[in-house]
Amino acid sequence: MSDLLIVSLSAFTDKAPDPTAVKAGPLGFALWIFMIIAVVVIGFSLVRQLRRAQANKDAGLFGDEPVNRDDRADTPSTTDER
Repeated sequence: MSDLLIVSLSAFTDKAPDPTAVKAGPLGFALWIFMIIAVVVIGFSLVRQLRRAQANKDAGLFGDEPVNRDDRADTPSTTDER
């Protein structure tokens, strides 16, 4: 019974602010720009790590056969050229 009384009283005291009075302001804008910069930095880091992992794989550090990328460019194509 006391829960019902608390809920009914809080419904009258909890008013939502006017939508035109609520604005993000400069702090919200700065946070938004910071998050964009963070995503870009994480993206560059991911690409760098993937390139490093591919280079290590090509060098045979993961138990694969070492690959020389220059030899692959000189091999003839398997497509039929007419």
